[in-house]
Amino acid sequence: MKQTKFGRILADGYLGLVLALLYLPIALIIIFSFSGNSNFRFDDGFTLQSYLSIFNSGAQTEMLLSAIKNTFVLAISASVISTIIGTFATIGIYCLNTKLRKVTLVVNQLPMINSEIVMAVSLMLFFAAFSQVFPSSWARLIISHVAFCTPYVVLSILPRLQKMDPNMYEAALDLGSNPFSAMIKVVLPYITPGVMSGFAMAFTLSLDDFIITQFNKGDTGIETLSTYIYEDARVKSLEPFWFAVFSIFFVVVFTLLLLVNIRKNSKKEA
Repeated sequence: MKQTKFGRILADGYLGLVLALLYLPIALIIIFSFSGNSNFRFDDGFTLQSYLSIFNSGAQTEMLLSAIKNTFVLAISASVISTIIGTFATIGIYCLNTKLRKVTLVVNQLPMINSEIVMAVSLMLFFAAFSQVFPSSWARLIISHVAFCTPYVVLSILPRLQKMDPNMYEAALDLGSNPFSAMIKVVLPYITPGVMSGFAMAFTLSLDDFIITQFNKGDTGIETLSTYIYEDARVKSLEPFWFAVFSIFFVVVFTLLLLVNIRKNSKKEA
């Protein structure tokens, strides 16, 4: 009994330590976003000056809004394209024979196994070698993000596809559907949860990416939120302005995650 109680205390302590390491830095950012300075002190007490500066900082506010817009445009474009490519690629991989499927999946996993900076530099050299075909533009960034996100889409959809009874597809063919119609009406509806998971994964990865964007944006002047934060912090260091931005993003994401979980639990109970 004593050993069981000690083990439980040890496990709870370990869990508490892990959670503290994960969320204490975020909590500190939120707390000091009300300090109005970068010195981590409350000389003037609690203030909303950092939050107000988001909307009245002139050029910095415009650049922030532009970076946020670019971030979402890039993330949506890359996730939609990579989801479409990944969905049909997964169906093609599933139809391969066992040996060729294993080889293809190994190749698909290479971008995930490699360090992200290796992929970023590789894409940069590729675009530099074919600069006439791929000039510095949105196309470079979208292609880079699609190449980075598509393997994750494939791995999100493939388990769902492997659970499907192949007789469903064969039955559709026997009932008069052509292969394309059977895929659209039978296969795609069945793997829709995997497709949505792949889209969410691609969107999150693209939204969060810094290295690939930083190496491949070239001289376009396109800044996403991550690259803009880096450039601004490199010149001015982190200002109270950014503490407020980080806090708002965290609260928005946390609220959305909470609402999704509440909705899932309500559906299960119903």
